[in-house]
Amino acid sequence: MSITNNHELYKVFYWAAKTGSLTKAASALYLTQPSVSHAIKQLEDRFGMALFYRNSKGVTLTQEGSTLYSYIEQSQVLISMAEERMAALKNLDSGELRVGGSDSLFKHYLLPYLEEFHNKYNGIRLHLHHGTTPEVITFLKEGRIDLGVVRMPILDSQLEVKESIKLQDCFVAGARYEELKDEVLTLEKLQQYPIILFSRNSRARMTITELFQNYGYSIKPEIEVGSVDLLIELARKGMGISYVTKDFITKELAEGSLFEIKLDVELPPTHVGLMTMRSMPLSRAASRFIELVQ
Repeated sequence: MSITNNHELYKVFYWAAKTGSLTKAASALYLTQPSVSHAIKQLEDRFGMALFYRNSKGVTLTQEGSTLYSYIEQSQVLISMAEERMAALKNLDSGELRVGGSDSLFKHYLLPYLEEFHNKYNGIRLHLHHGTTPEVITFLKEGRIDLGVVRMPILDSQLEVKESIKLQDCFVAGARYEELKDEVLTLEKLQQYPIILFSRNSRARMTITELFQNYGYSIKPEIEVGSVDLLIELARKGMGISYVTKDFITKELAEGSLFEIKLDVELPPTHVGLMTMRSMPLSRAASRFIELVQ
């Protein structure tokens, strides 16, 4: 069999030099001895100098052959390391998974999946990047994350978003506003109370702002915060009525420290999506995580 590929020629040279035997090199590479001899001759003809001394015990490097071997040995070691690394990545024995999302989605939605993934593939390093939906989109486009977990809709031709779960937002209050428990409020009356909303750049904030605008109102919060935990805590302390995701306050609703404000309009549900770049192939770790979540 003729070998013409440069890498294969150097591989044959490496094993012949390493073992000191054309026969052993042929055995290591699953080649015939004539194929190994021919590969060595091709290299010697290419360089115009002898690379081995032939003797009764096998082959020994010439001075020129030793010089070539000092370089080829480094490359073969690196190639072997690369092959081992790629096998580890394929088997999810090593690598990394970079996920972007909001604190609330990490804590209340993704945490069980992250825990399961970590238990199954503990060789994969997890990197969690926190941010609002616009920030997570930027992270993804800049290549800082493999995938983002965001509220939909996302209208961007560069992105692919796979729908995952449905969430329901609501207004909640604490004991200070107990008189509202049995009332059904209009949006106009709701605005007579101090409203607490998440920051302006969040998808939840955009959604409730659009809803009020559709009914001809402009919602003006008295307090703006940067975390869901603060939305919950401020409402519990009676500082106002918070707009939060109902799925994230099941404990507070069950124990009675918060109650849902009833409205005369229906608040639309929102969907969580797994967002990736259309033009970028997913790593095996990212693909496996998406399979796990879905």
